[in-house]
Formats: sequence, structure tokens, C-alpha cells
Amino acid sequence: MSNKATVRGQLLTRGGLAARTGCNIETIRYYEQIGLLPPPPRSQGGHRLYGQELLKRLHFIRRSRELGFSLEEIRELLRLVDGHKYTCAKVEALALDHVREIQQKISDLKKLKNVLATMAAQCTGSKLPDCPVIDALFDTRTRPPL
Repeated sequence: MSNKATVRGQLLTRGGLAARTGCNIETIRYYEQIGLLPPPPRSQGGHRLYGQELLKRLHFIRRSRELGFSLEEIRELLRLVDGHKYTCAKVEALALDHVREIQQKISDLKKLKNVLATMAAQCTGSKLPDCPVIDALFDTRTRPPL
């Protein structure tokens, strides 16, 4: 079996799964270790064989990560899916919690941007080693307001 993606219905090796999804082999191994991907069946020779359900699950995990969900949030979503106990309302609640987290991060990043811009505005741009940004970062007496 090649490491390239195979046609629907056939099984993939871990390398084939990685090629098909663009996911690093080590990441796939990690997802198995932490239980996001269940252990795949093995061939007679001991190779892991990934079917369409595991391929679909890995796509779900990767897309969730792209949207910024934490591994624990993904675990919760998968728990709902695996138990067939999810409703649109439960998923909506998880998604809206995530939206609130994103909004908080955006707010924090805006504050961080303003602090750094203020620090950078104090720079003279000279070639001297005297730099207000470096000085502020080393200063143990103050902490920039966020």
C-alpha cells in the first residue's frame, strides 16, 4: 500500500492518512495518544489502517483546530458526537462560548497592540543601544497595562 491517499473505501496507513489530510504523522500519533483518535485496527503485519471514519474524524479535529478550538473543546464536541447525544442547542452553546473567548482574545490583542505601539513610539531609531522598548521589557518595577 502506498503512502498516497487511496480511493474511498480502502484503508490508509498513517503515512497515507497524513498525506490525505496534510496532517503531520507525529500529530496523528499525538491525537491517538490523547484519545481524540481511537486506536485504528491493524493489518496482519501490524500496520495501522485508517478507514473513512477515522479520516473523517481527523478532518473534524483539524478543522476545529483551524477555528481555534482547544483540544479539550474538541474532546467535548467529539464526546457529544460519539455518544449521539448532541443537539444543535448544545453545539451552539459550545460555539458561542468559543466566540466569547475569541472576542476576549481580540480585545486583549488590541490592548497589547496599543501598549507595543506606545513603547515603539518612544524609540528614536538611533543606532545607540539605548532603547525604550528593551528597557521597558527589562523593567521589573512596572508592568504594561493590558
